[in-house]
Amino acid sequence: MDTKALEQKIQKRKAVVGIMGMGYVGLPLVRTFGSVGFNVIGFDIDPKKVKLLNAGKSYIKHIPDSMISALAKRKQFRATADFRELRKPDAIIICVPTPLSKTRDPDMSYIERTSEAIAAQLRRGQLVVLESTTYPGTTRDLVKPILEKGSGLKAGKDFFLAFSPEREDPGRKDYSTETIPKVVGGFDAGSKRVATALYSAAIAKVVPVANCEVAEAAKIVENVYRCVNIAMVNELKMLFDKMGIDVWDVINAAKTKPFGYSAFYPGPGLGGHCIPIDPFYLTWKARQYGEPTRFIELAGEINTRMPEYVINRLAIAMNDRKKPLAGSKILVLGLAYKKDVDDLRESPSIELIHLLWQRGAKVDYNDPHIPRTHKGREHDLGMTSVKLTPQSLKRYDAVLISTDHSAYDYDMIVKNAKLVLDTRNATAGVKRGREKIVKA
Repeated sequence: MDTKALEQKIQKRKAVVGIMGMGYVGLPLVRTFGSVGFNVIGFDIDPKKVKLLNAGKSYIKHIPDSMISALAKRKQFRATADFRELRKPDAIIICVPTPLSKTRDPDMSYIERTSEAIAAQLRRGQLVVLESTTYPGTTRDLVKPILEKGSGLKAGKDFFLAFSPEREDPGRKDYSTETIPKVVGGFDAGSKRVATALYSAAIAKVVPVANCEVAEAAKIVENVYRCVNIAMVNELKMLFDKMGIDVWDVINAAKTKPFGYSAFYPGPGLGGHCIPIDPFYLTWKARQYGEPTRFIELAGEINTRMPEYVINRLAIAMNDRKKPLAGSKILVLGLAYKKDVDDLRESPSIELIHLLWQRGAKVDYNDPHIPRTHKGREHDLGMTSVKLTPQSLKRYDAVLISTDHSAYDYDMIVKNAKLVLDTRNATAGVKRGREKIVKA
C-alpha cells in the first residue's frame, strides 16, 4: 500500500471522505471536513434524512440549514442511501449507534451491518475509521475480520484501519468538533499515519496513541469518570435531602476550592448517548477476563434509580398538599436529555413520563426544542409539546422541571404553578413563591 500517496491526497484536499451515519456525530463531521475543502459523501439508511440533507435541510438544531446548503451548492456534500457508492471515498468514517440490549449487553448489530456493507465495496488503499464508542478490542476483533472476510483484503496490507473516538457534546458553546482534541489509534503504523493525517487536515489538535485498543479504552475511561462522579453526587443528594441540607449549596461551596475538586451535579437520571451506556461496554468486556468492575456497576445502579427517586419525591410533596398522584395533571418541563439541545436519546424525562403514567397521572410536556416526540429504538411516547403560558400552568397540579432550558422563565413558572419539583436547581434565582418549590 502506498501510504504517502494517500497522505498527499489528504494534504491537497483531493481525498473524498465518506461518513456512515448522518446523526449527532456524523453530521458535525460533514461540517468539519467540508469547511476545510474536502468533498464529503454522507451515507444513511434513512431515506427521509437523505432527502432532507440533499435539499439543504438539517434535522439537528446546532447544525444550521445554511451549512448543509452551502456545502451542497459548492458540490462538496451529498447524501445517499446507496451503499454501492462506498467504493468512491478514500476514507470511510463509521458513526453508527452502539446501544445496549435489554440485558445491558453491547448491541453490536449496527457496527456489524455497517462493516458488512463496507466490506462488500472495500477497495485497496482505502482508510476505514470506527468512531462509535465501544469496548476495547472492537476494531481489531470485530470490524477487521468482517472487512477482511467480505472483501478478501487484509488490514495493514491492502487497506488502512483505525479507531478515533467521537467526543461530541451537543449544545456546547466553548468547544466544537474542530477544536476538541482528536485521539487516533491505528491497527498498524501505516494506518495510524494516514488516520492522523486525515484528522489533522480538519481538526486543531490530533493525539496519536499506541493502537486501536488504547483509543477505544480512552473514550470508555472518559465516560466512566463522569458516570461514577455523577452517581456520587446523586447519592449525596438523597442523603442530604434527608438531613435537610441542599446538595446544590454544598457543591457550590466545595467548588470554591481551586484544586483537588471538580464539580459534578445531580439530576433526575442520566441521558445522552454516552454516560448511560458506554461504561457498561467495559463491564461486559471485564467479565470475559474475570475481573469485577464494582465502581461502574454501583454507579449504574445509583443513576438508574434516580427517576424513581424523583417520582417518589413528587408523590410525597403532593401528599403533603392533600393531593394523590393518581389522577393528577403533571407537566414535565424539558424532554431533551440536557439543556438547550433537541436530543432526547436516553433522556430521563422519558422514564419519568412512563413512571408517572404507571402511577395513574395525566402527563403533558413542554420543550421549546422538541415540538413533538418521534419513535425511538425503545419508546414511542406519541406526544406533542403543549404551550407554556401563565394560564396553562394553572391547570396542572404540579410542574416537574426535568431539563433546565435557558428559554424558560422560571419566575413566571413558579408564580403560576401550584407546585414545582426542581431536579436541576433551575429555580435557584427565583425570589418569590419559594414555598411552592421542592428540590429533587
